[in-house]
Amino acid sequence: MIVRHWMSTDLVTIGKDASIQEAMAVMKRESIRHLPVVDQKKRLLGWITDADLRGVLIASMLEELTLEDVMVRNPLTTQPETPLEEAALLLLDRRIGGMPVVEKGMLAGIITVADILSAFITFLGLFTQSTRIDIKVSGSPNPLPEITKIARSHGAEIISLCQVPATGEETEFCYSLRLKKTNAKPIIADLEKIGIQVLPSFDL
Repeated sequence: MIVRHWMSTDLVTIGKDASIQEAMAVMKRESIRHLPVVDQKKRLLGWITDADLRGVLIASMLEELTLEDVMVRNPLTTQPETPLEEAALLLLDRRIGGMPVVEKGMLAGIITVADILSAFITFLGLFTQSTRIDIKVSGSPNPLPEITKIARSHGAEIISLCQVPATGEETEFCYSLRLKKTNAKPIIADLEKIGIQVLPSFDL
């Protein structure tokens, strides 16, 4: 997955000469929290957030301020071909809610935490009716080939397979197997026959 496939391209932008009040009015009208500041050719000049605007609102009442005075001039940006995982790590590391996507110096889109969350929810198959089987394993060998083989032997279609560390021993892991909605009982029975511990499963 790359940023291009998940970024917002229906963009609301503003010019650097706009006032603080004008920018706040745009954000309120469009129900957005980030606003790219661009020139007439859509080149990115800066970035402003609702928190930035609230921070200078009182000052703007005492003196005439424009976005050029308060915008972030060199905001963190990403590119359309950047892997979505890298964009997610950037947002998490900087603790920000979104950033501009720039291509050849031009504003191409905006990627937000909500966009990335939507992408990963889609990737995990949470928007489709599904059956989840949680499996706890410890030590080696790697049980994944057997797990997937058993699932497919019952005609199950695998949507995603995730691994997370389980509580307890360091060599213990949990795997979450998500299938297109199916009868999990025969799959669980076969997994347990080969000594794999299956946690409670449920349909979504």
